[in-house]
Amino acid sequence: MTARAKPPFRADHVGSLLRPAVLHEARGKAARGEISAAALAAEEDRCIREVVALQEGIGLQGITDGEFRRTWWHFDFLSGFDGFELGAPLDKGTFQGSDEQPPRAMITGKLGRSRPVMVDHFAYLNGLTERTAKFTVPGPSMAHFRAGREGISEAVYPDLAEFWADLTAAYRAELGDLAAQGCRYLQLDDISYAYLCDDDIRANLKSRGDDADELALTYANALNDAIRDLPDDVTTAMHMCRGNFQSTWAAQGGYEPVAERVFNTVNIDALFMEYDSERAGGFEPLRFVPKDKFVVLGLVTTKTPELEAKDTLKRRIDEAAQFIDLERLCLSPQCGFSSTHHGNKITVEDEMAKLRLVVEVAEDVWG
Repeated sequence: MTARAKPPFRADHVGSLLRPAVLHEARGKAARGEISAAALAAEEDRCIREVVALQEGIGLQGITDGEFRRTWWHFDFLSGFDGFELGAPLDKGTFQGSDEQPPRAMITGKLGRSRPVMVDHFAYLNGLTERTAKFTVPGPSMAHFRAGREGISEAVYPDLAEFWADLTAAYRAELGDLAAQGCRYLQLDDISYAYLCDDDIRANLKSRGDDADELALTYANALNDAIRDLPDDVTTAMHMCRGNFQSTWAAQGGYEPVAERVFNTVNIDALFMEYDSERAGGFEPLRFVPKDKFVVLGLVTTKTPELEAKDTLKRRIDEAAQFIDLERLCLSPQCGFSSTHHGNKITVEDEMAKLRLVVEVAEDVWG
């Protein structure tokens, strides 16, 4: 077995990391007008420098900024586009065990990208590390999935084809500038595919007039349109999960309903797949992964502090290798540790132990 000098790395991670208390405090002060935006940015810079050093010290090769400048993993990016607003939560109960629910994307004007969204975020990160700076953005489906047609103004977009065309054009402009700044490892968090495997969610989509199988293909084609102009030397990854909000979840069901169609449609290099609980189903859907794609197995949970046993992780990697060649597998946590500013209900020490475990197991398995 061999280590990898380019992404995806044998030991990888999804992206977001727990925000330190000082950053939470600074955000609160900025929201109350007690400190300036510049003062908050300076605190973010300092915390990002520290979390980059933390990742390097653990032995990771793909280095993120922990998404420390974001409140939400998806909305901070999407709201940088013209025509996007945040609406009230769709309902209660989307995330199991949480009274708080995320807002939803609302398209109230013509979508466009009149200015860079997060290019400066990447440029700062890239200047901090000699390793591979990895940047994460939400997949384009996140502008549609939660609210659907109801969230997109019919006056602005009577034809949804125009909505998708404008959205993916905005993505191409932003992703192109990220690549020009040196981004060579780009992850699109397009989590909707795993949600489309949940029977209750599929029924809810049908009740609002959407077909889950058609949506899977629509979303996959939108993703392809968003990344189509990227240089060949940019490694693209797609992360799928079943919800990650303050250690809660939103969906369940194995990947089988979408696997063959989606895995063979998306033009990405690596699939980050949640596999930390029985809710994710078995490894059988990996048989549909084309031979030009890697799979990063999300076997280590970010939701609870208990540390997985190395032998258990190795056994599960062996089980997955029955359906896809071991050389095309990597290891990571199932999701980020802090998809929103709240963070999951674990400590930074727990987070570090989990990331070290990923590195150690990957070294044992692949060298």
